[in-house]
Amino acid sequence: MEHILEDVQVFKNYYASMKPGAMLLISTPSDQGGSDVHGDDESSFIEEHVRDGYNIKEIEDKLRSVGFSKVEARYQYGTPGKISWRLSMKYPIVALGMTKLFFIILPFYYIIAYPISFVLNYFDTYSTHKTGTGLIVKAYK
Repeated sequence: MEHILEDVQVFKNYYASMKPGAMLLISTPSDQGGSDVHGDDESSFIEEHVRDGYNIKEIEDKLRSVGFSKVEARYQYGTPGKISWRLSMKYPIVALGMTKLFFIILPFYYIIAYPISFVLNYFDTYSTHKTGTGLIVKAYK
């Protein structure tokens, strides 16, 4: 959703296309640090974002405004998830941006990084976070 300017219209379209009792599942950055930009002189790792992220109340209100009857949101990407994302996504993409030769090293990198990221993601998924850089949102029609 962080890539879509007209997010409320998209929520309306989702709602209209769903059967009664269906659930919409959204994973999106939160406003708790969903962007990797921290200074005025930095550019985004993912430049096509139209918003840094949502706070829980904002996305719940938008979903309810289009008709969803029940909305549940919780933080994801607490500490274990943040570490896993950097290890499994950000660092390899940055390295590939510096040199295409990293393609040769990439399979060996993931032999080490994947098991670590898997365990970190497991703990992140099954933990409750007071804050996090992402949101998992369930909206029911």
